[in-house]
Amino acid sequence: MSFGGPQAGGEQQGQQGYGYGYPQQPQGYGYPQQPQQPGGGYGYPQQQPGGYGYPHQPQQPYAQQPADPFPGAQPAGTPDWGALAEASEARGKRKRRLMIGGGAVAALAVGAIVATAIVSTNKNNEQAKNGGPTPTGSVAPTDTASPAPTFSSVAPLPPPNPMDFISDAKKDKAPLSPEGLYPGKKLTMNKRPYQKGATSSTNNCAAVTQGGLGAVLKNNGCTRVIRATYVRDGVAVTVGVAVFPTDDQALKAKKQASGGIAPLAGAGVKDFCRATVCLRRTNSIGRYVYLTQAGFLNGKKVTTSDQAVFQASDDVGTFTFNQIYARGRAQASAAAGAPGE
Repeated sequence: MSFGGPQAGGEQQGQQGYGYGYPQQPQGYGYPQQPQQPGGGYGYPQQQPGGYGYPHQPQQPYAQQPADPFPGAQPAGTPDWGALAEASEARGKRKRRLMIGGGAVAALAVGAIVATAIVSTNKNNEQAKNGGPTPTGSVAPTDTASPAPTFSSVAPLPPPNPMDFISDAKKDKAPLSPEGLYPGKKLTMNKRPYQKGATSSTNNCAAVTQGGLGAVLKNNGCTRVIRATYVRDGVAVTVGVAVFPTDDQALKAKKQASGGIAPLAGAGVKDFCRATVCLRRTNSIGRYVYLTQAGFLNGKKVTTSDQAVFQASDDVGTFTFNQIYARGRAQASAAAGAPGE
């Protein structure tokens, strides 16, 4: 495209003979260009005769076209170079924006990676400084700032067992007396009160027995018998505690027992279980054998239907068991708190 060619036929006077588009020729479009003066183009060196950079080939002549009725308008079929330039510029702007945006995202990603690397490095440095976690199978460094606490490999001794103290005379050193086993003036079991009568203690075990019990106690090494009597609602119970050196001797005496403990009268309680039928029971705990004899104060024979007698025998026997075990528990507790134990 070129500017500055003379208008054909001298039309559009006063416009310096300029046209917009291809230079007007005297015979219209399609004829070969006539030689022009050098420098006649707009900013481009003049090419071979024939227009904008492309030499015109000889063509068949077309009919004369009328002069352009709208000077300066874009001819039909000619590219809109201004619009193309604007579109190209818009594409360039979009490309630049995408490049800037992509660069920002890349910068953020790089920053995150660098920050992670810094945190990881700091963590590793902190772990290296403070000892850090030790991988499985490896040995922790010995110069750590905070050494781990150590524990003794020796298991602590279990607390003493109360049965150990009431099963052997060598350990069972606590004082033993009727008042120690049966304190106060009464005992109560499950809200059932029993008044205490007479008590006694003797080293002649056979002297306070009936039937064959005396020989059994003597043959198994009995060293002492303590007795006490309790009454409730016309029923009387005498309990006797036979003491042996060891639990083995006490267990043998329990298995061999025959006859029973002699009833103990006194302290307001008259004789009972004489020339009648009474309830006899024998049991043991540790080195102690405890025996009960229960019956009616009026001399009535005891039968299996007399639940009051059975209940009284159970209550006094259970109380005796508890008292002997409490003796062992007290000695075990004292031993556990003693220095050097």
